[in-house]
Amino acid sequence: MAACLPCATASALVLTRRLPLLPSFTRRSTICGRRIVCVKNFQINATRKVFVPLNYAQRRIQSCGAASSSQSVQCRSQEDVLVLGIETSCDDTGAAVVTTDGRILGEAIASQAELLGQWGGVVPKLASEEHRKFIDKVVADALHNAGVQESALSAVAVTIGPGLSPCLHVGVRKARIIAKTHRLPIIGVHHMEAHALVARLTEKQVGFPFLVLLVSGGHNLLLLSQNVGQYVQLGTTVDDAIGEAYDKTARLLGLDMRKGGGPALEELAREGDPKAIKFSVPMRGPKYLDCNFSYAGLKNQVRMAIESRNIDGDQVSLSMASAEDRKIRADIAASFQRVAVQHLEDKCRRAIEWARRLAPSLSSLVVSGGVASNQTVRAKLGALASELDLQLVCPPPRLCTDNGVMVAWAGVEHFRLGMYEAPPDADEPDDVRLDLRPRWQLGDIYEEGQSEARSLKRMNQHPSLTAQVCLYARIFTEKFGASRLQVDFWNQGPKSALMTPPVMKTPEKRFAF
Repeated sequence: MAACLPCATASALVLTRRLPLLPSFTRRSTICGRRIVCVKNFQINATRKVFVPLNYAQRRIQSCGAASSSQSVQCRSQEDVLVLGIETSCDDTGAAVVTTDGRILGEAIASQAELLGQWGGVVPKLASEEHRKFIDKVVADALHNAGVQESALSAVAVTIGPGLSPCLHVGVRKARIIAKTHRLPIIGVHHMEAHALVARLTEKQVGFPFLVLLVSGGHNLLLLSQNVGQYVQLGTTVDDAIGEAYDKTARLLGLDMRKGGGPALEELAREGDPKAIKFSVPMRGPKYLDCNFSYAGLKNQVRMAIESRNIDGDQVSLSMASAEDRKIRADIAASFQRVAVQHLEDKCRRAIEWARRLAPSLSSLVVSGGVASNQTVRAKLGALASELDLQLVCPPPRLCTDNGVMVAWAGVEHFRLGMYEAPPDADEPDDVRLDLRPRWQLGDIYEEGQSEARSLKRMNQHPSLTAQVCLYARIFTEKFGASRLQVDFWNQGPKSALMTPPVMKTPEKRFAF
C-alpha cells in the first residue's frame, strides 16, 4: 500500500492489517502486493500506526529542509491518515477530523459568546469551566459527524500554546486520554502555526515560502513561513493587538458583544464616514522603521473621542441610541477601522520587502486569524498584494476564527514529517504534568531587519544635548583654539579630552552656538 519511505521525509505509514506490537525493526523488507516498509527505530503497533522517534524525524527534516510542499505531499501514505484536532486555547471549544488529502470529515465547536457578552471579555477561570463542560460532547460530535470511531484515528493533534493555561489544560488532557486509550501518537500544535497553515488546506497552490499576517485578539504577527515548523518572525505586537483594539472600541461604543466585538464594529462602520475623525496612524515616521504593531495609542485616541462626545456605551447601548448618537458612533467606528487597517497595510508593505530579501521566490501573502474575516482588511490587503505582485490568500471566515479544523490540519502537516510524540504510557497517572506553553514564540526573529531599523532610527534621531555640546566644542576648538573655549553646563562642563579644564566664568567669555 505504501511504496517506501522516501529519504527526504520521515513519513507515517498506515498498514492494512492489524499486527501485534513489534520491537523496533532493524531491516527493510517488502511484501509484494501489500508492501510494508520496515526502517530501523520505527515501531508498528496493533492499531496500524508507525511511530517515528521525534529526534529521528528532526534529523530527517534538517537534512531535507529544502524539500518543497509538493514533495511533502508525495511522501505520505497512499491510504488517508485520519487526524483528530482539538482546540481549547481561549474561548472556543473546537474539534475536527481531517484527512491527509484535506477532506474535513467532521467538525464541531462550542462558542462562549454568551459568556463573553456577560463579562465583556474572556475570564480564564470561567472559560476553562466551559471547556470542561463541553469538551466531551464537542469531540463526540466531531467524530459522529465524521462517521468514525476513536479507534479508527491515526493521531490526535491538540493546541498546547500559546493561550490561557487553564483552557489549554482541558484540551491537552482530553487528547492524552484518547491517545492513551487507543495507543495513538500525539501532535502538539502551536496555535498561531495552525492559523498560518490552514491556508494550505483551502488553497492547495500555496507552497513554501509564503508571508503570513496573523491578526487576532491577542496577536499580531508577520512571519516568513519557510516550511512546516520553520518560521522567521518579521514583526509582532509591542502592546495591544488589533483584535483587542476592535473589542475595546466596540465596548466603548455600546455594541452587542455577543456576536463578537470585531464583527459588530465592522457592521456599524458601514454606516459611518471613515474620514469624519482624524485619528493618527500608529508608528509612522522615521522612528518606526520595523514591522512591529502598536494599537494602544489608537485605543487611547478613540477613548478620548468617545468621552469628548459624551457617549456612554455602558449606560446607553447602540440599540437605545438616538439617530444622531448612532451616526456619531458609526463615524467613530469607521474612522477607527480606517486607521487600524492602514496600520496593517503599512507594516505588511515593509514586511514584504524584508521577506523578499530572504525568499526571492515569495509569491503568496496569507492573512489568517479572527480579524482576517473582516472584509475591509481583506480588501485593503488585497489591493496591496496586487500592487506588489503577490497572491492574497485568506481562509474562509469560519476557518479564520479558532476552530478544530486548523489544529487537525496542522497535525496532518506535522504527521507527514514524522513530527509527533509516541502514545502516552498505559500506566500514565491522570495527574501527570502536561506540556503547556501559554507563552510560546513561533519563529526566530529577523535580527538583520530589526538591526537595520534601529540603525535608520538612530540616523533620524536628534543627538543628545551632551553629544551636541561636545560636537560643537570640537568644531569650535579646531577653528579658534582651546584657549577660547568655555562651556557652562550646570557648572560641570562635559569632560572631554578636547576641552580645556574649566576656568573662572565671566558672562562676556561665554559663547552660544
